[in-house]
Amino acid sequence: MENFIANLSEIYEVNRNQENATAMEQYMKNLFPFLGIRSPERKAISADWLKSVGVVPNEALSPFIKELWGKPEREYQYIALDYLVKKKKYLLETDIELMEYLIVTKSWWDTVDLIASHLVGELFSKHPHLIKTYGEKWIASDNMWLQRTMILFQLKYKNKTDEQLLYSYISRTSHIDEFFIQKAIGWSLREYSKTNPEAVAQFIETHELSNLARREGSKYVRVKS
Repeated sequence: MENFIANLSEIYEVNRNQENATAMEQYMKNLFPFLGIRSPERKAISADWLKSVGVVPNEALSPFIKELWGKPEREYQYIALDYLVKKKKYLLETDIELMEYLIVTKSWWDTVDLIASHLVGELFSKHPHLIKTYGEKWIASDNMWLQRTMILFQLKYKNKTDEQLLYSYISRTSHIDEFFIQKAIGWSLREYSKTNPEAVAQFIETHELSNLARREGSKYVRVKS
């Protein structure tokens, strides 16, 4: 797999743009360096490169993804997630450990939200017993990105959403004075309101939520003040 990553690095370097990189770094609060490859070009590079990589053997997946994740520039983390999302049907139960590593390493909303809704959501759907082990550990942790993941992992579940589980996680984190937690609460409620607006409206009306969570969650429902 090293040859594939070396090839990717060569392609990335050819497309490096410092002016773009500076703007992208500023947008991301200078938390990560960038190569400066804008989204359309990056997606085109990713599509071609993923075709060449094919399916990574299970035993090589974690080292492969972690090597990409360890590269300095943010575009490497993005293409690692491109691979995982494209091949998520091949993920194994044991890959939950890799997901935890990715959530807590180089953490920010641009990677965590995709991991939560696409990858952790997929694994928890196929292996629901993981919710009782990893999920419980994550929601009880003091890592806001693991907590945010648990609030958001059902974003795409629609009518398969475990409503009581969602509300339980919201209730357990609604007191946390952290933007990314409160935003996640509102986002999860707003998304679920598209499936069950009455239940969401009732939950918002009967629970103490931050102004941010309440405002975001009630975007598509009428809530009594």
